[in-house]
Amino acid sequence: MKKGISILILVLALAGAGVWYARTRMRHEESGVLQLHGNVDIREVNLGFRVSGRLQEVLRDEGDAVKAGEILARLDDEPYRREVEESRGQVGSSRARLALLEAGNRPQEIAQARAQVREREVTSTNAERVYTRQEQLFQNRTVSIQERDDADASYREAEARLKSAREQLNLLESGFRIEDIAQGKADLARAEAALASAELRVTDTVLKSPAEGVILTRAQEPGAILQAGTTVLTVSLQQPVWVRAYIQETDLGRIHPGMKAEIRTDSNPSKAYTGTIGYISPRAEFTPKNVETTELRTSLVYRLRIVVTNADDGLRQGMPVTARILGP
Repeated sequence: MKKGISILILVLALAGAGVWYARTRMRHEESGVLQLHGNVDIREVNLGFRVSGRLQEVLRDEGDAVKAGEILARLDDEPYRREVEESRGQVGSSRARLALLEAGNRPQEIAQARAQVREREVTSTNAERVYTRQEQLFQNRTVSIQERDDADASYREAEARLKSAREQLNLLESGFRIEDIAQGKADLARAEAALASAELRVTDTVLKSPAEGVILTRAQEPGAILQAGTTVLTVSLQQPVWVRAYIQETDLGRIHPGMKAEIRTDSNPSKAYTGTIGYISPRAEFTPKNVETTELRTSLVYRLRIVVTNADDGLRQGMPVTARILGP
């Protein structure tokens, strides 16, 4: 008897559920409103330094609200500041070297070279006279061949020294070669690039928040030696708020980017949020288990994004929501 009553109750319950489902589906189809299920998208960022070093201070803790550009942590920047000073010295040296190459030789050096040319011109002229006189005397059999040859050698030596002095003067007056100046410019550019890199490393010892959000995790404490990229803080981004929802292929033609949506949560179903469809995935995927019922988890659906326009603290990341597509 009891078994029969239990079966009767079960049958009535199933019949009632079927009627409720049919009526709900009928109202849904009649209204023409498409209802989707999803979650508030989880958007967070792991923050770390681009350079390695010793963590000097962490200015925020878990649960703290932060603003875009706010300083959150610092590394000890002393080693990087010393690199900056060294690079600045190298830039100064390269700039001075380039200025020397572009300016050419000092006027005093050129004046000294000209004086040497005049001195050797006099010496060469005198050696020429001696040689001419000795040649005449040799023709008259007055001097020996050796004396004539000595005078000739002195004259040739004086001419060679004069030529060398003139070439040295031309070299000083012409300045440095174009290739030397180009090399100097390249050295200066390389030094300036090294200085810019050193200054950037100093800037990278300061960790700033990329956007407005809340600190979720504080992973490191002051004094820790960090490698570049090590996570120090995890920030949950608050704006913009996105809802990740899913739609079946049969309903895909009923939506398009720009359509309005009404979003409600299970925790406060009386409060409605507004949003706009901003993205529809071109690729099908299986329904996530945290979105649909057991029967629909194996269905192929398309993911879409709804951008919430009036989000507040009532929408928290990961929260399940229901979205009703209202139309254009």
